[in-house]
Amino acid sequence: MPPRPSLQSLLLMAASTSAAAGDSGLLLAARRRFPAAFATAWGQRVRLLHSVSGTRLPRRAELACCFGTAPAAVPAGPVVPRSRIVRSVEEKRACEARLGQLVEKLKKEGINMGQWRLGTFQRLLCPECKGGSSEEQSLSVFIRNDGLNATWTCFRASCGWKGNAQPDGVSKMYQAKRDTGNEPGAGNGSDQEVKANNAVKPYRKLREQDLHLEPLCDELVTYFSERMISPETLRRTNVSQRKWHNKIVIAFTYRRDKVLVGCKYREVSKKFSQEPNTEKILYGLDDIKQARDVIIVEGEIDKLSMEEAGYRNCVSVPDGAPAQVSNKLPDKDHDKKYQYLWNCKEYLDSASRIILATDADPPGQVLAEELARRLGKERCWRVSWPKKNETEFCKDANEVLMFLGPQALKKVIEGAELYPIRGLFNFRDFFPEIDSYYLGIRGDELGIPTGWKCMDDLYKVVPGELTIVTGVPNSGKSEWIDALLCNINSQCGWKFALCSMENKVRDHARKLLEKHIKKPFFNARYGGSVERMSPDEFEEGKQWLNETFHLIRCEDDSLPSINWVLDLAKAAVLRHGVRGLVIDPYNELDHQRSPNQNETEYVSQILTKIKRFAQHHSCHVWFVAHPRQLHNWNGGPPNMYDISGSAHFINKCDNGIVIHRNRDPDAGPVDVVQVCMKKVRNKVIGQIGDAFLTYDRVTGVYKEADEAIVAKVVKQQMRQKQPSQHQHR
Repeated sequence: MPPRPSLQSLLLMAASTSAAAGDSGLLLAARRRFPAAFATAWGQRVRLLHSVSGTRLPRRAELACCFGTAPAAVPAGPVVPRSRIVRSVEEKRACEARLGQLVEKLKKEGINMGQWRLGTFQRLLCPECKGGSSEEQSLSVFIRNDGLNATWTCFRASCGWKGNAQPDGVSKMYQAKRDTGNEPGAGNGSDQEVKANNAVKPYRKLREQDLHLEPLCDELVTYFSERMISPETLRRTNVSQRKWHNKIVIAFTYRRDKVLVGCKYREVSKKFSQEPNTEKILYGLDDIKQARDVIIVEGEIDKLSMEEAGYRNCVSVPDGAPAQVSNKLPDKDHDKKYQYLWNCKEYLDSASRIILATDADPPGQVLAEELARRLGKERCWRVSWPKKNETEFCKDANEVLMFLGPQALKKVIEGAELYPIRGLFNFRDFFPEIDSYYLGIRGDELGIPTGWKCMDDLYKVVPGELTIVTGVPNSGKSEWIDALLCNINSQCGWKFALCSMENKVRDHARKLLEKHIKKPFFNARYGGSVERMSPDEFEEGKQWLNETFHLIRCEDDSLPSINWVLDLAKAAVLRHGVRGLVIDPYNELDHQRSPNQNETEYVSQILTKIKRFAQHHSCHVWFVAHPRQLHNWNGGPPNMYDISGSAHFINKCDNGIVIHRNRDPDAGPVDVVQVCMKKVRNKVIGQIGDAFLTYDRVTGVYKEADEAIVAKVVKQQMRQKQPSQHQHR
């Protein structure tokens, strides 16, 4: 018997016949043959699009093909088919071309499989990590049905390889618009497009009977006994066995509220595999329900080891440790590697202390850092694994249990320390440094002598401090600092970085060489009858200059900024072992101050930068700053508060020094230099007071002044102060 005609075929026949002869008999026959179908279609406008070349559809045929609607106007020419059908054909051809390009690009990445399925996630062997020792199919590949994009991700924690590919001519921006629905027409896509864009990987629901788990055989019980795990612990934690790929493997069941969620398999040879498409949770999750203290380890056997030491409030991560710390902490929806933490969030939120007992190897420490970042470092603690012999440390909890016993493992947990938080410390963190300071191991704890006995009671040089030097112009600030550097180099061999913007290189070299060789550089008037340094002395001096000093100079027309100077000084510290830095003077720097920042705030900011540099690199910094214009100056030494710019120069420095030269012949020799210690923060290395030196103009050398000269200068300064005090009254 021939098959019965369908409603659609009858309608097409009726429309065709009506177009040729104006007869609607077949349509009426179809209505009598399928009354239920016509009743369903009643009230709906059903129009059969039929194109007849050079012929109009008669009005009666139009009425016969429309149910429950008013007659529509008939076009004057042939009816054009709807554009959606044409677009579908074109899109199909374009889609096939895009899919071909995607497959070729995936093959170039090493992703190749015999049969490609669109709109679904496919698992295969990762070409990067080869599935690890277990050779698991850890790579997930997804291709959209429309061929606009393909993505892949390896879910092995130690690999994490991911990427995407687009066909030629499809930009990533266009792809993003398609994914978010911003591309015109994206919202009207097919069901396949919706499925591709919103594909969700469902979790498998495991059943005990489907896994065919068995009690552990005697051989595996013995294997655990050798690792100090008792049969009682194995029974309580439901450790089982299963025949897997023609091997008997250990089965660790992952449960939540005693319901089976996942299962992980381990061969005796330490090859791992898991039930695919299951929810990731922590192993032993039920043991930490409402626990205030939680221990997290890196493996299931470590969790069992903790139980042998008396700690049931322990869980293990389901996957291994990553190779390195991630650069950026992803949000919850994209944190795929650590999704098990989010899945167990309600169990972990109630814990006030989380002890991270991951492995001692580098990946284990990386895992601890990743866990602490997500759980909150403020409630995390970490353990230190003890030595198992004279040369090796225990790697994890099970090694401690095997080599040292359960009591040793218990001491490890009891001795857990707070997880370090950047910028937050205990004094105990600095005990080694404090011990060295107390014992004087470095040798500079009491400061480096200046080379002048009269000054050593007032000031010594300590690595990591900032000294501000000021004085009226032509007082010899730079000369005194150069002499100090030469003395320190002679005593201790320190090296220095010089950012001296007021000196030409050749002039600065001359001054330093004269102080080092103690002879004039030239046969000139200032040298008098003193013999000039010989060529051999000059060559030896150049070698000393090159080994002792490193120059920071801005050779173009622009001025150096403080950040530029400190960056180069850091390089000098790391490359040449520099212990001291001179910045001379402050007003020669490029002061890049923001419009909303006043000078006081700016000075405070740059001094903070300099102090941090000094402390972090154990480098002493001398910073020269000129005083502002002094009104009604009586010839005496200025104060640190007279420095141009801000009172922060004295507030934030460790040491404040004023260099003052006698200009009154009646008060004593004009070569007398007064060094005024105006501030000493560290009482161990000095105190406030004045020291007097004499300056040898021929060689640039400073010597201690005679007591008679010092008394005469002090007496004259007292006379100068008295008129000034009467004037203020």
